[in-house]
Amino acid sequence: MLLDVFFDWKGIIHHEFVPRGQMVNKQLYQEVLARLRGAVRRKRPELWEIQTRMLHHHNAPAQASLLIRSYLAENQTSVVPYSLYSPDLAPIDFFLFPKLKTTFKGRRFQTIEEIQENAIRELRAITESAFQEAFQQWKKSWERCIASRGDYSEGVGDSA
Repeated sequence: MLLDVFFDWKGIIHHEFVPRGQMVNKQLYQEVLARLRGAVRRKRPELWEIQTRMLHHHNAPAQASLLIRSYLAENQTSVVPYSLYSPDLAPIDFFLFPKLKTTFKGRRFQTIEEIQENAIRELRAITESAFQEAFQQWKKSWERCIASRGDYSEGVGDSA
């Protein structure tokens, strides 16, 4: 089971589970991005109006494909680089998925649907202030990375 989640400093904008047995390829990812655009239009009309968006996603083959790069360029969406070996430079890695994992630790579920329902409930329970704090941590991590000229440093969000 794979969960795609798109969020900003205010909260979740779009999420969806990849259908069981479905490979994540460039065509599927383009469809996901189209649904994300619709969600941005509905949930963040102020972002939609300015026609400038930024996306921070992994460098998986489907996401790095020419089809996706072209689609994003056509839709005025810039891509923030994803640092493969620095999980503290990706809010999904240091904030969102660890938060979900902690919530589910030690719990047993009977069905995939039960897992999905609980995941969605937990996503919706994350406060706007938690998202804002995560983005502040991300900013601090980028600043440390730039100051150290790319050398790895541990401690997401530390005020070092």
